Amino acid sequence: MTIPHPRRGRRHVMNGSPVSAAASDTGRRGPALVVLCLVQFMLVLDDNVVSVALPSIRDDLGFTAAGLAWVVNAYFLAFGGLLLLFGRMADLWGRRRVFLTGVALFGAASLLCGLAREPWQLVGGRFVQGAGAAMASPASLALITLLFPGDKERARAFGVWGAVAALGGTSGLVISGALTGLASWRWIFLINLPVALVALALLPRLVPESRTSRPVRLDIPGAVLGTGALVSLVYGLLQTESGWGRAAAGPLVLAVVLAFAFITVEARTAEPLVPLSFLSFRVRAVANGATLLFSAAFYAMAFLLMVHLQTVLGYRPLAAGVAYLPYGAGILAGMWLSSRAVAGLGMRWTLIMSFLISAAGLVLLSGVAPSDGYASGVLPGMLVTSLGCGLSLPALTVAALTGTTEENAGLGSAFLSSVQQVGGAVGVAVLVALATRRGKALAAADGPRRAAAEGFSHALSIAAALLALGAVLIAALLGKDRHPGHALAGKLTVDAGNPPALPTAPDDAAEDVTS
Repeated sequence: MTIPHPRRGRRHVMNGSPVSAAASDTGRRGPALVVLCLVQFMLVLDDNVVSVALPSIRDDLGFTAAGLAWVVNAYFLAFGGLLLLFGRMADLWGRRRVFLTGVALFGAASLLCGLAREPWQLVGGRFVQGAGAAMASPASLALITLLFPGDKERARAFGVWGAVAALGGTSGLVISGALTGLASWRWIFLINLPVALVALALLPRLVPESRTSRPVRLDIPGAVLGTGALVSLVYGLLQTESGWGRAAAGPLVLAVVLAFAFITVEARTAEPLVPLSFLSFRVRAVANGATLLFSAAFYAMAFLLMVHLQTVLGYRPLAAGVAYLPYGAGILAGMWLSSRAVAGLGMRWTLIMSFLISAAGLVLLSGVAPSDGYASGVLPGMLVTSLGCGLSLPALTVAALTGTTEENAGLGSAFLSSVQQVGGAVGVAVLVALATRRGKALAAADGPRRAAAEGFSHALSIAAALLALGAVLIAALLGKDRHPGHALAGKLTVDAGNPPALPTAPDDAAEDVTS
């Protein structure tokens, strides 16, 4: 049924809850999901697509060792630091508009990176890429949330979106190795252009505009303080690669000060950027906390394993990229099993099991020695780790967006994406620094190759401990399932054989939509 609106068109109601007009056009939802997932694949791919190509970039553009780090850091800083601001902006100014603006910005920045002739051009392009990704990523997930209002179909859409995002993270290393080895590092950026053009051409025809119906203002003080706190935190942690000196301590102290000011301002403003009630919702809080640990462990694992394959095991860039292909297959298998595990065990036990499986896989990987072969050394740990990763991703996404409505879908999506990026930056900065220090301490006695292997093992052991901590967090704070078909203490429910379902949005969570 439809309810006419005197000024803004129609609002659609389904199962007693308003949903977006986009959701009523079921014929376009499939193609829209394909386009949104394709863009998310591109955005996540660029998280680590430069990893294999860094030596070639250094030699071609004349980067110093310190300057080269900014090719990676600039993207993390912009992406992780601006997500909350742009996620809230999507709710207020229009999710499709913000998404398309972000895609256009990302495409233009990719072109700048691919044509860069000076180091500052590439670093600047990477920062703008991160800003474009911070606009497009939360808006994309918010649009999916509104396109699929039904419990089961939304969970399936999240599963597809999460699988594509996970494959993007894995494929970045494979594609980077192939393009760097066979063509030029510039193509790792230029391949983004066709994806951006397809999204800009098709999405306006598939998805109507949507925004919150309440006339609220953007919380500029909260945006400045929250973004500043995240940028300072990420920057300070990335600086710890060279030690915990003044260069790292200053930004970290500033991050604490800005975070305290952010909480104070948000508690007093009438229209906060992140309402404290949103952060205090227990299921979301636990899910985002677990996601922080999950992202820290897996981003660091991907970085460290790629370095280990090339510097310790002697793989060429293309071979190192291809070696990651089974990882993607393991993730897909885990995704396929995830909904079935939830139906049989409940969300809580599925998450506990998946985190422990991933931790076991990291322990196996940590034991890879310089003399081990691929099939007997690297592959077993990689497959176990990827299976646990695939089991975790859909469940974490659904849990982290539990209770979000049309009014705050962009905020929920942005907060989850921000947690993932900040967690990844924390994991790479801290665990890579620990691996480097461990290797340097042992280099004189064991030789550089053996010392590097020991540093790798030390860092992955800590990553496994982080996942074990996440399992304990989930077990302790989510409470016991009422029965295998009820998960997250009754907040999420599943039917036998179906994926986990999101709770129904409240009736007053209306959405104004204009085609």
